[in-house]
Parts: sequence; structure tokens; C-alpha cells
Amino acid sequence: MKISGIICEYNPFHNGHLHHIRETRKNGATHIVAVMSGNFVQRGDVAIMDKFTRAKTAVTCGADLVLELPVPYALGAAEVFARGAVSLLDNLCCVSELSFGSECGDIPLLQKAMEASAECADKPELEELLRLGNSYPKALRILIRQNYGDAVSALFDTPNNVLAIEYLRAIDKLQASMQPFTVRRLVPHDAATITDDQTSASHVRRMLLDGKQDYEKLIPAATAQSIRSCAASGNIARFINLERVLLYRLRTATPEELLASPEVAHGLENKILAARNETSLDAMFAAIKSKRYTLSRLRRIMLHILLGIRKEHIATAPPYARILALNERGSEILTAAKQAGSKLPCSTSPAKLAELNDISCTIAELEAQATAVYGLALGKIAPADADYRAKIAISKG
Repeated sequence: MKISGIICEYNPFHNGHLHHIRETRKNGATHIVAVMSGNFVQRGDVAIMDKFTRAKTAVTCGADLVLELPVPYALGAAEVFARGAVSLLDNLCCVSELSFGSECGDIPLLQKAMEASAECADKPELEELLRLGNSYPKALRILIRQNYGDAVSALFDTPNNVLAIEYLRAIDKLQASMQPFTVRRLVPHDAATITDDQTSASHVRRMLLDGKQDYEKLIPAATAQSIRSCAASGNIARFINLERVLLYRLRTATPEELLASPEVAHGLENKILAARNETSLDAMFAAIKSKRYTLSRLRRIMLHILLGIRKEHIATAPPYARILALNERGSEILTAAKQAGSKLPCSTSPAKLAELNDISCTIAELEAQATAVYGLALGKIAPADADYRAKIAISKG
């Protein structure tokens, strides 16, 4: 029994994800547990379909167990996202491999990049580059290029390599026993190109939201069926549907609330306060955005403020494992975790998880609130208690 972990968003599940799962199986995985973002995703956006639909699709397409990455980590910067997900997998105590996609497909090179970034992060020159207005990632890349050359620094120019490096860093810091395995991506992140019926998730989303039907050749049949079902019932989500509630929340936020957000620092709260007179999200983003603050970071910050996510919510590891979907092999993973002395309580019920302790209660309540807000992003507004009423998918495969 070899259990492999995959950290994912499946927004939506496409042929590239199917390729990743198949390659993970070829590498010997008998069981696959996926830690998946819920209704909000790391780029600072709503997931195009709700987490239960995406989890069911993932199990239909080859995953065995889908666990939810709690929203403070799912909406975190790359380091927070990776640390939360790796910690969750490691604390199951039965996962022997972490499988992830990367643009380079080379574990030794990614390890070298991780070591380079750790060394350069401690250099005094970094602070000077930040004072010049560079974002932290850009300042770090400049130092890595100066000290390690173009081949290593180029790895930090592509998002999946960056996440892969953060996965390796999290494994190292947590002293996790999982062995890394990477599958080279055939299509670059966010690319609008198609290679062997594969493209990026962002391209699929653009085609879907633009009303184009030819995206179906780029996704498994189960994903296409999920999309058609969600579209017919008004359950496709769009970030723009949250515009008015986001503007309201930002207009009423105090400086103290802004400073409590995980990614607000270096006076950014003042720029946000100064932009509150804008009458659209695009105008607000344009007023705040700079070399230091990327659009994804600003979108995450706005969602942090809307959802009430604060710095203390990411100070500890995820306190539980919430089950979103599983099959028979998924049940075997849960049994293996229990036998191995898992450090995480597992349940399908957010109400039961909230009863465990104060931290679990806080995270479970945040998740329920996030799902309630997500309901406002759908074409047809969902009830506020959707997180408690949803039934998980249990498959026989």
C-alpha cells in the first residue's frame, strides 16, 4: 500500500490533472489522497464550481480521498498554502509521497532552488531591494540570479515551480517523511495554448465563462457533466458577483482590521484606505497595485478582509481533516491513517469538527462563513447554511 498525496485546486479538473494522477499511479501509488482548496483559491478568486462538486469530480477521475484545505491556507501566499497542505498530509501519518506538477520536472534542481532561496532570504541586501519598491518575490529572484545564476533564478518565474519549491521547503521545515515526486507540466500555468488536448485551468475557465463550448475536449467527461449541471442550475461562480459586498467591506474596515490581515504590511493599509472612494474593484485594484503588490496578493487581501481571516488563523497547522469525497480506497486511507496514529481528527461534519477545541471551532466557523459568502458569487444565490447541509460523495470505485 503506497499512499501518495496531491495538493490541488481542480478549478476545474482538466486533462492535465488526469495526466498527473495517471503518472502518480505509474510511479507506484496504490492510493491517492488529494488536499484541495475549498470555495476560494490561492490566486485570490472564487472557485468556478463549489468544493463538493469539484471533490466528487476528482474522485470520479482518479483520486481516492479528497480533504479540504481550510480557507485561511487556501487563500494564503505560496508559503502559507504549501505549509498548510503539507502539514495536513504529514499529520495523517500514512502518506509516503507528495506528488506535484512543475514546469521543470526536476527534483534535484528544485531542491537547489529551495536552498538558494533560503540562503538569499537571510542576506541584508534583500531589505534594500524591498526599500526600492520591489515585491518580496522579485527582490528574492534578483538576489538568486546574482548569486546562483540564471538557470536557478528562472525557476522562480513560473508559478508551479514556485509552489513546488515551497512544497519542498515545507517538507524540510516540518521534517515530513514524504518523498517528493514531480510530474512535468506539458502546458505553462495560465497559458492559452493547447498541447495534446491539455491546457491550463485558467484557459478552461476563460472559455467556460466566455460561453465557448470547445473547452470540453480539454476536460474529462465527468468535469463536463459537472459544469453542465452547475450551469443549468445557476451554480457557476464569478468573482465579479462579490463586487458590491467587497466594496462595502473595504469601505467599513478599520485600520486595525486591515493590519490584522495576513498579507498587509509596509503601510499597505494606508493605500487601501486611500482607495476606498473608488466605485469598482478594478479601479480599486488599479489605485493600490504597484511593483510591490501583485494583483493576486491584493485579491487575497480583499477576500481576507471580507471573510474575517486574520494573521493568527495561519499561525498553527490545520487542526483537522474534513472529508469532501471518497471511494473504497479512500476509506482504506482513513483506516491506514488511524492505524498509523494520525494526529488529525477526520470527519465529514463541520459541526462535529467545531466541537473538538477552540482552534477547530474557529476554523470550522470561518469555513462556514466562507461558504455562505461564496453563495453570493453564484449565478443563483445559495442559502447561507450550505456548508452544513451539503452531502459528500461516496463512490464504490
